Amino acid sequence: MASQMSLPQNLKIVNGTPVATTNGGVTCDYISCKNAHKVCILCELLQAVSHTTALGLTESTDVAGTTTATVTATCPIWKNADVSSTDTLVRGTDAASVSATAGATNQQLILEWEPAQHTSGYDCIAATLSNSSQATNFATVTYFIQERYQQATPPAAITD
Repeated sequence: MASQMSLPQNLKIVNGTPVATTNGGVTCDYISCKNAHKVCILCELLQAVSHTTALGLTESTDVAGTTTATVTATCPIWKNADVSSTDTLVRGTDAASVSATAGATNQQLILEWEPAQHTSGYDCIAATLSNSSQATNFATVTYFIQERYQQATPPAAITD
């Protein structure tokens, strides 16, 4: 019997950033976590030049990023240091960020955020990527949101 799991029916999928160079660092789009039970942030890196690019989080009071703070709470992290040679994600020690392994490889970095960990007054997050100082290193970020209440059409996460 086939599994009843359907990715788009179980998780709201939101683009955090289109493909962008990590040269200069990246702050992705903010999303509202008001209706989220959990958010998984997937960063896919295409590194032409070795760099230990870090994926972290910034929290905000709104999706415009008006008042922000760096997230220091720890959360589960995973990494695949070379997606061309393995499809295995390696669980790391809980941390506030996860860094790529040095090397010119395509990598996956994942943070799993629970909105209950927000600092008081904050309810939005944005993924951040550190400055690689390499114009040929690229990344894309996708948010996978597990909603508190499943609905046929979940509320928007890109508006307050």
